[in-house]
Amino acid sequence: MNRCRALNCLSLALVLIGLASSMTGCETNAATGRSQYLAMSRDEEIQLGSEASPELVKEMGGKVQSPELQAYVTGIGRRLAEQTEADNPSLPWEFTLLDSDVINAFALPGGKVFFSRGLAEKMTNEAQMAAVLGHEVGHVTGKHTNARFGKQVATVGIAAVIGGLIGAAATEDRTTGAAIGAGAGATVGGVVVLSYSRDDELEADRLGMRYMERLGYDPRGAIQVQEILKKEAGGNAPPEMLSTHPASDTRIAELEKRYKKYYAEKAAGMTYNLYEDRFRSQFLAKLPPKKQTRATTTREMLAGAAMMNASDEMTQGGIASTFPLGDPTQWCWHCAAGAAESAAR
Repeated sequence: MNRCRALNCLSLALVLIGLASSMTGCETNAATGRSQYLAMSRDEEIQLGSEASPELVKEMGGKVQSPELQAYVTGIGRRLAEQTEADNPSLPWEFTLLDSDVINAFALPGGKVFFSRGLAEKMTNEAQMAAVLGHEVGHVTGKHTNARFGKQVATVGIAAVIGGLIGAAATEDRTTGAAIGAGAGATVGGVVVLSYSRDDELEADRLGMRYMERLGYDPRGAIQVQEILKKEAGGNAPPEMLSTHPASDTRIAELEKRYKKYYAEKAAGMTYNLYEDRFRSQFLAKLPPKKQTRATTTREMLAGAAMMNASDEMTQGGIASTFPLGDPTQWCWHCAAGAAESAAR
């Protein structure tokens, strides 16, 4: 009898999942061609990014005090933004070079993109910087943070309901069974959300490669970035299934596959550029001295998570031991926030 109820609940689960995937409010994204359920309007995205940006800059060490270098980063970023689809070029794009040693880059909804000097200092050419900025532009045009809100409501909430139904049906003590099932359902839902996040990372990689190539940058710069991150990680990345980012090897393999499919033949007939000399002379050589060395705070590493209204407990050290967000493979705010949310559950 219990088995039959469990099977009936599994059938209901499939129906609920189908309903979640077809929620009203979906629209087709011009950058990705995918249909998305979005929790915020364009104006709300812009407002969120504008309001969160000042505090985030402060928490991440402030700006590098060099108008020339800020202009260098902004110039690359704006040219990339001009290559985006639909009305995305008209977003109020801002590109900020942060005076932080943490290897990091992230974007807020509405076009606010941030790039740490810690990451820039590991690079050897401008194409690598364009790849990272393009990746973050891809998170904005892919509306990944916006869609995350909708996915969490639909996926985690429904998974908990499903788990509760199955737990109640599969145990003699329905109250206990429902509680256990709901917890398991939320955990499953959380893993699903993490998988969405990994998909978002791969999608942002693809979009970033698209945008940089349109400007004549060598798309191999995107592959080189992942090689840098892999080296810096030193093998300390969390298991891929429970990570918000695909492993560097996965990302390298996907980028190489894309390069061979879309760009290798073009590369034979045109000149792509890495701009190594320009990067060294106009950027690396002009970086001002670092600020007085200080310990990197957990709050700095989790600044993105803090902008997602993380609790004080989350930002004061409880998460760093669970998810190595300082790991260079976790360099993107979009998914650092996702890891923080999952660790809190």
